[in-house]
Amino acid sequence: MSTGKEQLEVEDDLVESDDGGEETPVEVAKTNLSKRRTIDNLLEERRLQKQLADYDFDL
Repeated sequence: MSTGKEQLEVEDDLVESDDGGEETPVEVAKTNLSKRRTIDNLLEERRLQKQLADYDFDL
């Protein structure tokens, strides 16, 4: 346990990295686009199934 009299070393230097800062928004955008395409495909499938169910086959 600490007695409170010990000197703690604290580093105040901020290190900025150039490799990961800009890739996070791109990854989010790709994920959102993928989710949107999935939703669009499901809605299109549902719409087509409804049209097929409503179609009069006795023409």
